[in-house]
Amino acid sequence: MTGGSTWAGSAELAKNLQDEGFAGMLYTETSQVPWMQIAAAAMAAPDLYFTTGIAVAFPRSPMVSAAIAYELADNTEGRFRLGLGSQVKAHVVRRYGSEFDRPAARMRDYVAAVKACWRAFNREERLSHEGDFYNLSLLPPAWSPRSHDHQMKVDISAVGPVMTRVAGEVADGVHVHPLHSMHYIEKRLLPGVAEGASKAGRSAEDIDLIIPVFACPGDTPEERAPYVETTKQQIAFYGSTPNYAFQFDDLGFEGTTARIREKMKAGELDTMGELITDEMLDHFALSAPWDEMADRLLERYASRATRVVMYLGEQQIRNDPDQRSKWGEIARAVRNG
Repeated sequence: MTGGSTWAGSAELAKNLQDEGFAGMLYTETSQVPWMQIAAAAMAAPDLYFTTGIAVAFPRSPMVSAAIAYELADNTEGRFRLGLGSQVKAHVVRRYGSEFDRPAARMRDYVAAVKACWRAFNREERLSHEGDFYNLSLLPPAWSPRSHDHQMKVDISAVGPVMTRVAGEVADGVHVHPLHSMHYIEKRLLPGVAEGASKAGRSAEDIDLIIPVFACPGDTPEERAPYVETTKQQIAFYGSTPNYAFQFDDLGFEGTTARIREKMKAGELDTMGELITDEMLDHFALSAPWDEMADRLLERYASRATRVVMYLGEQQIRNDPDQRSKWGEIARAVRNG
């Protein structure tokens, strides 16, 4: 997983990861849009697979997202899939100046509109999408991109039950939230996906799970300590969201979100991670020696994940370039596992 970088930096990282045996890169959208970085990385590393995880949907027209993804899939020879997310209302309204109304219903319509655009780009049918939020019906030949036959997939991020059902209805995959336990995946996420898939007459088995993992490798507790501290802080940050309180409550850690929010209100942001115990960490992260990490990843995720994404991997490699080969060993072991 990677975020903002220069084009040259993105290309260099991609080439290094390809050389080490990684399968691909997932690009977030925070301080930068992901598209140009992906183009630079794809040219430098022609064997890697790329995805957005996630690109913010609602500030862009479905036609814009569909066209960018279609172009990336064409130029990477199918090594790209589009990951979309709703973001939260404050960002969509106050940062992007866009509408945030019934996000789950809007996302359902958005994904359908994107797929309608792709069918039109492929000359399978005329552009004709009429939904509750988006109506698309004009695509003159001069404005239609060069067609290609590479597979196109669109995934969405989903946490709560409504968006999870939407994913099951219309998406090709789910970007699972970094704050997750296997209890959440088994008892909440997968049943919601299955319910949505059943409603749409689809098989839940056909819907991929892309899962970011808080992995804290190190051969000694001292070596793992910086990554454990960073992970606990990040878990607390995500866990401060009231809508995510159930993640703790389901595991018997009731009131954790409220305690985190108390620290936030007191301005004690640097110590929020102290509320995340080692027992909690075992549910939300993997902490293990380097030569055990691949086995731990496979043990936890092999039966569920289409791809596992190292949430802290880039940060760890940049902090200590010597770790790149160790991460490469893990990547190759997981790919072969």
